[in-house]
Amino acid sequence: MGGRILTMKRQAAELGRIRTGFSTPNPDPKKKPIMRRSKTFVFSSHSEQYVAAAAELWGGAVERWTPQNQKIEQFRVISNASEIHAILPAGDPLSQANELWTGGGCARRCDGEVEKLSGEPCICRARFGEDWHLRGPREVCRPTSRISVMLPELPDLGVWRLESKSHYAADVMAGGVDTVLAATGGQSVMPVRMWIEQRTAKRGGETKNFPVVMVVPSIPKLRHALSGPLSMANALDPGTLVDRPAIEAARPDYYTEARQCRTPDDVIAVWRRADRAGHGSPQMLDELKRIASDIERGVDTSTGDVGDQDGEPGPDADGAYDVEVVDDQGDAEPPTANPRDAWPPVATPGGGAP
Repeated sequence: MGGRILTMKRQAAELGRIRTGFSTPNPDPKKKPIMRRSKTFVFSSHSEQYVAAAAELWGGAVERWTPQNQKIEQFRVISNASEIHAILPAGDPLSQANELWTGGGCARRCDGEVEKLSGEPCICRARFGEDWHLRGPREVCRPTSRISVMLPELPDLGVWRLESKSHYAADVMAGGVDTVLAATGGQSVMPVRMWIEQRTAKRGGETKNFPVVMVVPSIPKLRHALSGPLSMANALDPGTLVDRPAIEAARPDYYTEARQCRTPDDVIAVWRRADRAGHGSPQMLDELKRIASDIERGVDTSTGDVGDQDGEPGPDADGAYDVEVVDDQGDAEPPTANPRDAWPPVATPGGGAP
């Protein structure tokens, strides 16, 4: 009997939430709490210890608080910080979906094409057409973004989740995280800077004000974020990141190349390449000239041995010649030019070539 393998996604423990809004009691006890946008980050958790640590670090007063539609009391602090530093864990820390929540929990979760809970095509689009997102939040799903980050200055190992239900924030947040994932391939952590930015947009002739959480790599230079995975030590202290020195290509061995040349002109070509590459020096020039002179005189540049000065091949051990020797004194070829005259002007003292 076959069975199905259940694949479970491993993730760090969630220690608390980071919010960009908070609720206050309604003067009318029969009505729901009043929701307010915050210009600073709000931290909440079931653990008073975590919230107290956040308050000590970013300011604010710890208070008891019960989330809307829940009965279990938590703790929260409306901090004084509109900007914080965090670490994105390895993997993909961002999840996004269009969701509709009711008193009974999540009623719909859709990717824009398929509603995942029912398996049906997008219900909002089917009912209200392509402009479904302009409808009220009680009628249609809202774009919901959740990003998990580590706050290294707070206690314990785990993540804090930030949730946004803004259409504009969804695009901005996804763009920042995608930049990080493109650089690391999701294989390492990345230090990030997060801040609340107030923005406006016109919709249907009306000006809408809304907060957007910006998420950008927090490193000395952009090249550090784009050069591949970082170590945890670098993520905890980005100031330790330094530019890696460029690896200089190995310099050619011009002397060996020159000694392997067969003619002085070949040696001159070696010098020209060295000079164009910026590797030339007066000492190299003198040495290459000496090698060219040795080649001209028939000296073996590897051993220093001098061949037959008459230019005639000698006999072997048995006294036999490999080739016929012809002693022809007529029609002699003119002597070869002095190799010094063939060197480029820059190689000749006083040449003055640019």
